Amino acid sequence: MMKWQEAIETIQPHIVQISTPQGSGTGFLLTKSTDSKMVSIATASHVINHASYWEEGIRIFHYASQKTVFLRAKDRVIFNNTKKDTASILFVNTKIPFPDEAIKLITEGKILKIANEIGWLGFPAILGSTNLCLFSGRASAWLKKEEAYLVDGVAINGVSGGPSFFLPTKGGIVIIGIVSAYVPNRATGETLPGMCIIRDVSPFQETIRAVKNFDEAKRKELTPHEEK
Repeated sequence: MMKWQEAIETIQPHIVQISTPQGSGTGFLLTKSTDSKMVSIATASHVINHASYWEEGIRIFHYASQKTVFLRAKDRVIFNNTKKDTASILFVNTKIPFPDEAIKLITEGKILKIANEIGWLGFPAILGSTNLCLFSGRASAWLKKEEAYLVDGVAINGVSGGPSFFLPTKGGIVIIGIVSAYVPNRATGETLPGMCIIRDVSPFQETIRAVKNFDEAKRKELTPHEEK
């Protein structure tokens, strides 16, 4: 079984920080074309939703290489699923040295069993930090209707969109979802520890099947008023 330290070293080259005029979040390499320079980045819808709607710039910072690309509306394609809080950013990449292959997603139609320990990575918006941080917890429940996990762990502003992953007994890393939200417990009127919401990767699997090149993706891109 892979150790957590080894897993972090493996995932780091896939991670990006996503900045918009409204704030920042986290994303990771979803696909990398073998016959072109097109890549897709997975993140949470709420990280890029405003920038997508108003066609504002999006800055992608690659943590491992410390390289940055700036994407204007014409330079990117965004598949945005606001109901499931997932989004994919597609663009032609000539600068960021991503790995040749993306991290494996959980098998389509499968979910992680409850009580398994999972980790997630992201850039917490604390003191302007661009440090990549590890969080962990146990899958506490599967919300079938919402297609999301409740996890006994924390998430902080800036971590949204980060990959949540599982380390199986055999094999490498398996990404099960993305960080969507942290819901604190306010039942007694004061803020108490809550739970993290991890969204399932099924919308990303749909994107992988649907898109082969940038021009095709541009044709399939929905306007903000048409987004799911």
